[in-house]
Amino acid sequence: MKQIAPKKIVIWTLLFIGAVIMMTPIIFMFSASFKFNDEIYELALISSEPTLSNYIYLFGNTEFLMWFTNSIFVALLTTLCVLFFDSLVGYTLCKFRFRGRKIIFIAILSTLMIPTEMLVIPWYILARDLGLLDSYIGLIFPGIMTGFGVFLMKQFFESVPDDYLDAARIDGISEFEIFTKIAIPMVTPALSALAIFTFLGNWTAFLWPLIVTSSAELYTIPVGLSSFSGEFQSEWEMIMTGAAVASLPTLLIFLILQRYIIRGVILGGLKE
Repeated sequence: MKQIAPKKIVIWTLLFIGAVIMMTPIIFMFSASFKFNDEIYELALISSEPTLSNYIYLFGNTEFLMWFTNSIFVALLTTLCVLFFDSLVGYTLCKFRFRGRKIIFIAILSTLMIPTEMLVIPWYILARDLGLLDSYIGLIFPGIMTGFGVFLMKQFFESVPDDYLDAARIDGISEFEIFTKIAIPMVTPALSALAIFTFLGNWTAFLWPLIVTSSAELYTIPVGLSSFSGEFQSEWEMIMTGAAVASLPTLLIFLILQRYIIRGVILGGLKE
């Protein structure tokens, strides 16, 4: 048998320990979803009397399906907007030469240094003045374009040869068709990674949906689950059950598309 280097043993051991630490909260969450409230704080990982009553109550006596639908709608629509606008801006900043191009790019990148919490008040004032409070548009508009997405797409468009674009212009193809039919297909790894990051970010968003919505019909999953936590008592078994169901789409996305995530991150980091 081939001898295993001690360095690899140490690396794999550290990776295993890290994986256990990362998986423990997820395992506890799914385990707690099959327990009664008085069993949540017990150290036993598996309940002595597992129950499905939490799931039955969640789907039958709460508005969880409506929260789930709202989250899907908001996350998908925001992701589509981000893919279109960020790729369009990235393409423009990369392939067109005009005065102030670098200043605009630096200004967009500077938004990455501003914490989201500092933007909430300006977003709220803008949504109030435009009459977007307590609406789907109000939920979506802060995320329709991101500085990270513009940066990522611009870096990837650098790898698209200008000769292809010039040849298409000589053939009389419109600039928008060049963008959609030639440039976009050549940066699909970046689009895939950006779509995944954007969807997951909006799926788990809590602060802005909590502030902008006041009607229960517009609650997303994180906001809806917060209703199980009261001033004097929290229904932890319901919170864990809802969180377990809400985490399934994100786990499936990662398991199915993890190679696109890794590839997008690696290629994005290699771009200058």
